Amino acid sequence: MKLELRNITKRFGQLTANDHISLVAMPGRIHALVGENGAGKSTLMNVLFGLYQADEGEILLDEVVQQFSGPGDAMAAGIGMVHQHFMLIPVFTVAENVMLGHEQTTRGGRLDIEAARQLVLDVSARFGFDIDPDALVGDLPVGVQQRVEIIKALARDAQVLIFDEPTAVLTPQETDELMVIMKQLRDSGTAIIFITHKLREVREVADDITVIRLGKVVGEASPTATNTELAEMMVGRAVQLKVDKGPAKLGADALVVESLTVLDPTGMAVVNDVSFTIRAGEIVCIAGVQGNGQTELTEAIMGLAHHVSGSISLDGQSLLGKSVRHILDAGVGFVPEDRTEDGLVGSFTIAENLMLDRSQGAPFVRAGALQLKTLTEFATETSKEFDVRSQGITSKASQLSGGNQQKIVLARELSRDLKLFVAAQPTRGIDVGSIEFVHKRIVQTRDSGIPVLVVSSELDEVVALADRIVVMYRGRIVGIVPADTPRAVLGLMMAGEVPAGVAA
Repeated sequence: MKLELRNITKRFGQLTANDHISLVAMPGRIHALVGENGAGKSTLMNVLFGLYQADEGEILLDEVVQQFSGPGDAMAAGIGMVHQHFMLIPVFTVAENVMLGHEQTTRGGRLDIEAARQLVLDVSARFGFDIDPDALVGDLPVGVQQRVEIIKALARDAQVLIFDEPTAVLTPQETDELMVIMKQLRDSGTAIIFITHKLREVREVADDITVIRLGKVVGEASPTATNTELAEMMVGRAVQLKVDKGPAKLGADALVVESLTVLDPTGMAVVNDVSFTIRAGEIVCIAGVQGNGQTELTEAIMGLAHHVSGSISLDGQSLLGKSVRHILDAGVGFVPEDRTEDGLVGSFTIAENLMLDRSQGAPFVRAGALQLKTLTEFATETSKEFDVRSQGITSKASQLSGGNQQKIVLARELSRDLKLFVAAQPTRGIDVGSIEFVHKRIVQTRDSGIPVLVVSSELDEVVALADRIVVMYRGRIVGIVPADTPRAVLGLMMAGEVPAGVAA
């Protein structure tokens, strides 16, 4: 099925998110749509999927103009969408989520759960997924939840399939597997629109590339274009793709973690006897495939984990067993791996989110009263400093792109006086321009003498940022190595092997 968008325009008040955008997606081809966060990519796809109504323009399928009043119309026409932010019900099983909105019933009028289970199993077998149809979605790791989203779209036999940042929460291995699946779908005749910020992915699978910036199409690119060329088209300026950092000026030991063990609700050790130290003015990166204890490690440091033993100290003061409030007040800044669930309150404004850590006292609250002028000035200046792009500080966080949401979290945490900065997946799902900005701020934080702990499943990011690398596998530290350790060696360690010459 051929898809054509003609002069699609979508406005939100004074903001024109899409400005006369046109593109054509052909059957059997992968059409990559790239641009900065806030460029209008997701808005355009939401128009295509019937979630928004265009103010101007037309959607055509096989030369026939379509009128979508909602997603149901788009799906009925053969369009499927894998959303950047999951559209799943956590308390439902995988099968229940897949059948939601397309429920089948037995002759007795009961929901045919068995048919939904079989559908999940069939799609999983077809594309190499390993998904338990009876698992509760809320109990699944983030990467597996993303696969459920993909199964939902594939189960509808969509002829046009939209992938909106589908790899934002996937491990490198899962991403490679998804690339294979996308190629299989393309070869079967599906027209695919692929939105991503990761230039390697664009060059790996795209047949056609459209670049949009500030809501307008600024050009078409060839898959043979270099990363530098694509980045410059996306951002509108030269982008530094390599992290610029000098030698670390190391101070005394700051964060000391000794024999840390974290048990899950079943009593299994998800962090098992972990010990490491971060010195002042040093970036230590935790590398590993997601799901090997990194999340639980950061939660233990922040006082969010239960059933924790061992010791965690910062500048000689114990953090273990302290409340989250105490740890934040002790000068620990934290960027959680899931910004929408744990980093922001979507219904709060930008200004309100920027004061979340300091809502109990000066400078924003005095004698129980909000100091609105102080907050307005701070939010305005901080938003400008961190290049948060919005209609103003009264915009709801949920209305912003992923990159701008991430900038709010960073702005809030880095605008405090810190003694330790912990960043989990700091660039997940954001564009190359925002990644450049985030990396610069992390390096600046390190250069100001603050110890930094970064957890990332992106090996390129780990190698670029780290002064030392801690590799974790199944809750244990496989080794602690210098930043110049070859990628092949790091890959072996991430798989649980200890190469010769590496201390376990």
